[in-house]
Amino acid sequence: MIIGVPKEIKDHETRVGLVPSGVTALREAGHEVLVETRAGDGSSLPDSDYQEAGATILPSAREVWQKADLVVKVKEPQKAEYDFFRPGLTLFTYLHLAPLPDLTEKLLKTRVNGVAYETIREKDGSLPLLTPMSEVAGRMSVQVGAQYLERPSGGRGILLGGVPGVAPGNVVILGGGIVGTNAAKMAIGMGAHVTIIDRSLNRLRELDDIFNGYAVTLASNAWTISENLKTADLVVGAVLIPGASAPRLVRREMIAKMKPGSVVVDVAIDQGGCFETSHATTHTEPIYFVDGVLHYCVSNMPAAVPHTSTFALTNATFPYLLELANFGLEGACERHASLREGVNTYNGHITYKGVAESQGREFRALASVE
Repeated sequence: MIIGVPKEIKDHETRVGLVPSGVTALREAGHEVLVETRAGDGSSLPDSDYQEAGATILPSAREVWQKADLVVKVKEPQKAEYDFFRPGLTLFTYLHLAPLPDLTEKLLKTRVNGVAYETIREKDGSLPLLTPMSEVAGRMSVQVGAQYLERPSGGRGILLGGVPGVAPGNVVILGGGIVGTNAAKMAIGMGAHVTIIDRSLNRLRELDDIFNGYAVTLASNAWTISENLKTADLVVGAVLIPGASAPRLVRREMIAKMKPGSVVVDVAIDQGGCFETSHATTHTEPIYFVDGVLHYCVSNMPAAVPHTSTFALTNATFPYLLELANFGLEGACERHASLREGVNTYNGHITYKGVAESQGREFRALASVE
């Protein structure tokens, strides 16, 4: 099989879908790997590393897309890449289709088979390809939030950890999953006062044990969220419904009651965001204000630390990529139920229920699509 690795073109997206060691493994398995020139530069992986690993370096994205049977990326295709779509092409990347009807429509019309990292689910319920970037984004959310709480960045002028004689900042985390847990680790490490809100009492019990009293755990409901936002300096949105639109837990009127200069970081923005006031931003223009509250809603946060993020991501994605290369999409899905969960579009149909429901489109089970 021919595997293509184009350079990412989303704003400030500097990760890459495959590292040189992956090229070597694919080559040893009998596959050909095409890499667009400078695809790995942002992650400190020069063309020479890929060449030494056995990849063919091509000068343009068009050539990579046209010659490849399977394209591996990091982020969802941008509009400039839509012209490269063709029937039968397999695309392996983060898709986050629920809030992206235009991309979904294009994938369906061109009959591209889209396999989404974020919906591959193992038997134990884990999301192995979402986990590494959730860990990065969770840790970054507090790091970024702390920066924007500084007065020159537009915030209230709060030092999260406080100092002797001055109270620390209040961090409220909505969701106690991978993102929320990693955000809490960072916030506690910085000395902040941390509150985690989640709807699962069992998860709250686990978090109470993990943090041993260093974080307050609260059951989620509208009143609890509203009351805690009033005193929050930093709020991290960390909720997830895999493949579907994120629930809007925070309404506009709740934002209006927050302290001026407080900060919200919406890590759920890839799936539409969990704040009613959220809209996706970029690393070039990362923030905006609503009712005096600073919003950071960058949809590819981990791209700010691409070397760490690329290796963390490809450690997780490569075993699945090798399966797709060795057995093809259909064969790999027959062998692994987890990969079937990742197929969001196939032969012109939506094959992931969460995407179909979010967009009001028809859902077809993968097994029923010819």
